[in-house]
Amino acid sequence: NYLLKHAASDNYLLTVADLSQELAVQKTGNHPHSVAMALDINNDEYRRKIIEASDIVISLLPPALHIVAAGDCVSLKKPMVTASYISPAIEALNESAVNNGVLLLNECGLDPGIDHMSAMEIFHRLLENGAELTSFKSYTGGLIAPEYVDNLWGYKFTWNPKNVILAGQGTAKYIENGRYHYIPYNRLFRQLETIEIENAGKFEGYANRDSLAYRKHYKIDHIPTLLRGTLRHEGFCKAWDAFVQLGLTDDNCIIENSETLSYKELVQSFLPSDTKSNSVEQSMSDFLHCEIDSKEMLMLKSTGIFDDKKTGLKNATAAMILQHLLEQKWVLKKDDKDMIVMVHLVDYLQSGKAHRLTSSLVVKGNDQVQTAMAKTVGYPLGIVARLLLKGKISLTGVHLPTHKDIYIPVLRELDSMGITFSEKTI
Repeated sequence: NYLLKHAASDNYLLTVADLSQELAVQKTGNHPHSVAMALDINNDEYRRKIIEASDIVISLLPPALHIVAAGDCVSLKKPMVTASYISPAIEALNESAVNNGVLLLNECGLDPGIDHMSAMEIFHRLLENGAELTSFKSYTGGLIAPEYVDNLWGYKFTWNPKNVILAGQGTAKYIENGRYHYIPYNRLFRQLETIEIENAGKFEGYANRDSLAYRKHYKIDHIPTLLRGTLRHEGFCKAWDAFVQLGLTDDNCIIENSETLSYKELVQSFLPSDTKSNSVEQSMSDFLHCEIDSKEMLMLKSTGIFDDKKTGLKNATAAMILQHLLEQKWVLKKDDKDMIVMVHLVDYLQSGKAHRLTSSLVVKGNDQVQTAMAKTVGYPLGIVARLLLKGKISLTGVHLPTHKDIYIPVLRELDSMGITFSEKTI
């Protein structure tokens, strides 16, 4: 919508390619400056033809497929922008991209994206004023606005459900007071920090997988503390940890006869075999060492995980079954509005005194389509695309949006749209 809004004044044509032309038309609305088309990403010849005819490519493919488009973009000398994390495969294209004078700009959405840009603006401002950075913690959450919370979890899907189910798998890495710390997946949702954001409330934050890499990207290699994390409403993580401990977020093992199992039977099959109670709910509460009427158990029960209803999914993993169930329960209703919350906590020394700068962002969605998530992921991509078309960005190679000629104009335009950070220093 943003790109179509500026298409006439900027004199460009926007091509939207999707699995079917019908899906693409839904997005373009037959705008006079648009072309809607079906595109099979695996059709090498046609894909290259479409990329060659374009001046810039914005890839919103599943992350594992960005490399397919990126390879063409490098060889055909077309810049590409994504909202996804830099993958090793994309990183490996850096030398070729530089040699061909091509920019592959990644992590240009919300998180990653706006978080990088807003953080770099703070860092550069403080460092230019002679500050010494001692700690940086950054948290983001894609949530439901409090007034639309109508389930015990305080959560509904506003982004890829699979990513929510599989979130945090692996080991989280961060540095605090000069010491490296590692949190394995089985402890991730227990090791929390309470974060209070003005005009938004209290949240619980858990660590993202790899915070350490951003010391290099942010050019703050010697900062003693750096942690990036995710925010959820209070109480979410303890209940979600129950799914983790039981094994229901595992996406590797195919469940035998999964389509004939009820959700209750699935839970039973993951509980220890020496369970003494005939009640699955009682067995689960025993397993979790909590009371059967605890908030944690009530939250689990509210998902339908103890119901006799059949899963109906063939050859499914536990994670696939859990996702299928929650997609039915955590649906964004017609009048619901989502909410993005982001906060940076920056500690620094200046003139011998310790300071903490808190920079927070709260954005609420308009409706089911114009969600806060859609806006905060989509607008940075669109703004960067226009900057590239106007020749305002001269970088080549594989990059994040941590350069001034990217983050300054992007943050300025976001601010004009009401996507504005609030700062205070103590």
